[in-house]
Amino acid sequence: MTDSWDAADRAVLTLPSGRLIRGRGLRKPLPDGPEPEFAVYLLGHAPAPAGWESRWLRWPDFRLPADPQQARELLEEVWRRAPDERVEVACGGGIGRTGTALACLAVLDGVPAEDAVAFVRRGYHPRAVETPWQRRYVRKFGRPG
Repeated sequence: MTDSWDAADRAVLTLPSGRLIRGRGLRKPLPDGPEPEFAVYLLGHAPAPAGWESRWLRWPDFRLPADPQQARELLEEVWRRAPDERVEVACGGGIGRTGTALACLAVLDGVPAEDAVAFVRRGYHPRAVETPWQRRYVRKFGRPG
């Protein structure tokens, strides 16, 4: 089994199941320590190649994912892989889109959708999920279909 993230790291969100997922801003230098094994990059343009397995989800700054079905599939993959791998989600600044994705992951992990934004703000960043439409997206993410 792979060494996991450090749960005490402020950039790492611990979900109720114990899954650890790192969020980060790509405009900042890569943090010291272990590299991710899998990452999803939430950007309006294709990211630079990474030295680990990664996927790109087209998600312009301050907006929502261009393809909600692809977003759900990629976030479900992050959630499935988190128990056994170092996974991260990242956008340019690491707050809005990343926070929204982390809140959706919290919903997948059993946090009620109406509580997921507050959960991520407590456990990851106090300004995570920046816009009203991102908050609405998280609430809708919890609804079937």
